[in-house]
Amino acid sequence: MKFIIPKSYLLIPAFLGMGACSKYLDVNITPNNPTSVTPAVLLPGAEAGSAFANANELNRFSSVLVQQLTGAANSPATYDIYQTNGADFGNQWAGELYDGALVNYQKLIELGDAVNAKAYSGIAKIMKAYTFSIATDVWGDVPYSQALQGEAFTTPRLDKQEDIYKGNSSLAIQSLFDLVREGIQDLDATSAVKPGNDDIIYKGDLTKWKQAGNTLLLKFATTISRKEPALATSVINEVLTGGTYIKANSSDMNFTFGASVGSQDPRYTYTYVSTFQNDLILSTRYLNLLKSLNDPRLPIFFTKPGTDYVTLDNGFRGTLPTPTANWSRYNKYVVGNSGEGPVRLVTNFERAFMLAEAAIRLGTPGDPQALYTEGITASMTLAGLTSDQITAYLNANPSVATLSGTPEQKIAQIITQKYIAFTGNGLEIWNDYRRTGYPTLQLSQNAAGIDGTLPVRAVYINNEIQRNPNFPNPAPQSNVRVWWDVD
Repeated sequence: MKFIIPKSYLLIPAFLGMGACSKYLDVNITPNNPTSVTPAVLLPGAEAGSAFANANELNRFSSVLVQQLTGAANSPATYDIYQTNGADFGNQWAGELYDGALVNYQKLIELGDAVNAKAYSGIAKIMKAYTFSIATDVWGDVPYSQALQGEAFTTPRLDKQEDIYKGNSSLAIQSLFDLVREGIQDLDATSAVKPGNDDIIYKGDLTKWKQAGNTLLLKFATTISRKEPALATSVINEVLTGGTYIKANSSDMNFTFGASVGSQDPRYTYTYVSTFQNDLILSTRYLNLLKSLNDPRLPIFFTKPGTDYVTLDNGFRGTLPTPTANWSRYNKYVVGNSGEGPVRLVTNFERAFMLAEAAIRLGTPGDPQALYTEGITASMTLAGLTSDQITAYLNANPSVATLSGTPEQKIAQIITQKYIAFTGNGLEIWNDYRRTGYPTLQLSQNAAGIDGTLPVRAVYINNEIQRNPNFPNPAPQSNVRVWWDVD
C-alpha cells in the first residue's frame, strides 16, 4: 500500500468528498507524495482521514440503515432497501482507511520513534486503533497485523475480528486494547517534539489524549461486551480504577473541519453543496420517535423550513415531496454553520451511556440511573440547552428520565438515548443496533437485499477479492454477522 500524504488536512475533502456515491472519483491517485515528511505534516491529514471515514459514505450507509435518514435517490436509496454489494465503499476502504488515515498513522509511528517524538507516536497509535475499529466493525475480518507493511505484505492476510480485538500472540497480532495502551504509554514518555496546532483534535493537549485513549478502551469493551463479558468487565474496571477518561464535554474527541469550499465536513458538502444534495432526507420514523419523546433536540438536529418537518419513510418508492428546498436535513449541530462539523468521534455522553449499560449488564461500578441522566444531560448541553431547560424536560417527561422495568428494558432506554445523542454518527449507532437490537426498528418499505434483512456488515470490496487471494471468495454477504454481534 502506498502512502497518501496530503500537504495539509484541508486537502483531504477535495480527494474524498463524494465517496462511493458517484463511483467516479479515484482517491488512490494523489500528487502529494513526498519522500520524507515531518510528524507535524502527517498528523493533521491522518486525523482528517479518520474523520472522513466516519462521516462520509459509511455514515450515509449506516445513518439510513438505522433510520435517522431516508435515502431518496442514488446510493442512499439502494441502502434504504438493504441493497449493498462489493462495488460499494471501494473509496472508503482504500482512500479513507488503508491508503489514507491508516498508512499515515503507521508512518507517523515510525517517524515518531525515529526522531524521538513519542507524543506523535502515542497519538498515532490511539487513532490507528480507532480507525482499524471502523474497518473491522464494518467488514468483520480484515487485514490488520500484516497491513500497512508495504512490499513485505502486498497481499496481507485477513485477521479474525476476534484476534483484532483480543490479540493472538501465536500469530503476532496485537489487540486493539494493547495498541491503545501502548499509545497512552508513549504519551508519558519523553518527547523531543510535541504537537501543537497541527493536532486538529486536541491542539497538543496530551492529557486529553490520555482521557480519549482510555475512553476508547471503554468503547472497545462495550463493543465486545455481549460476546466477551469477562474481558469487557476487566477493561472497564481497569479504566475506572485509573480514573483518566473523558468526564466533560470539553474533552470530547472531535474533529473540526474548515469552512471554505474544499475543506468542509463531508456531511455538509453532500447535503448542501454537492449535486447529490437531494439524496437524503430526515426519516419519518426518526421524526416520529423524537416527537413521541417531546425531545427538544429535534429542531437543533434537523431543519424545519416550514410549518412542519418534511420527511420520507424508509424504503418509500413514490413521488418525492416538493420543493426539495423545504426538505428537513442535518442542521448546524451536525454540520456546523458552514461545514465545520464537528465529527464527534468519542464523547462524554457516550462514556456516560456506556458505563450505564455496563453497570446493568456487567455489574461494573456506577449508578445506572445517575450515569443515564448524565448522558442525556451531556448530550442536551452539547445541543445548546441550558441546565434549567434540561431539568424542566426531565421533570416533564418521567418515562424518558427514569430507567424502569427489567434490566433489558433499562438497557433499551439507555441505547435509545445514545442513538438520539449520536445523531450524525451513523456508524456508532449501527454498531449499537447490531450488538443490542436497540432501538427496535421495523423493516423499510420495499425491503430487498439479502433475504429482505437489514445489513449487519458491509460486503468485501470486489477489487480486494480479485487482488488478494486471502479474501474469501465467495465473500460473506450482508446478512452474515460479525464476530461480536451475538443478537
